[in-house]
Amino acid sequence: MAFGRMGSGHQPEGGAEDMAEINIIPLVDVMLVLLIIFMVTAPLSISGIKVDLPTSKAKSTSIDEDRIVLTVTRKGEFAIEKSTIPAAALLDKMRAIYQHREKKELYIRADRDVPYGRVVDAMSAAKQAGVSKISMLTQPPNKG
Repeated sequence: MAFGRMGSGHQPEGGAEDMAEINIIPLVDVMLVLLIIFMVTAPLSISGIKVDLPTSKAKSTSIDEDRIVLTVTRKGEFAIEKSTIPAAALLDKMRAIYQHREKKELYIRADRDVPYGRVVDAMSAAKQAGVSKISMLTQPPNKG
């Protein structure tokens, strides 16, 4: 967008005509830097709770953006997203989550050293809450 004199087409005696423009190049530079920062930091904030997943040779499937991931830590604690849930409240929390959801799918991230009974407790609570599909998250084997 430019501002200046319109009309007669001649320039003042001093030389160039007065022009005022909005320079958007610095704005674009700042926006690109912010975009890069968010692109780098977003994957770092996804994991949240540290879990040592078991390995599997099975073919991986894609995970929807609108997913619910239940984490079972090495100590046997439950967490959905980044909020820890007491074992006694797990069933009520699952019912509240899945009560109005159309997709009744659950992904479980369980540490490789967690007692098997804790994973069964999580699966049982999910089934009682109406979950129809449960998937276990693993990591692919190291190729080397």
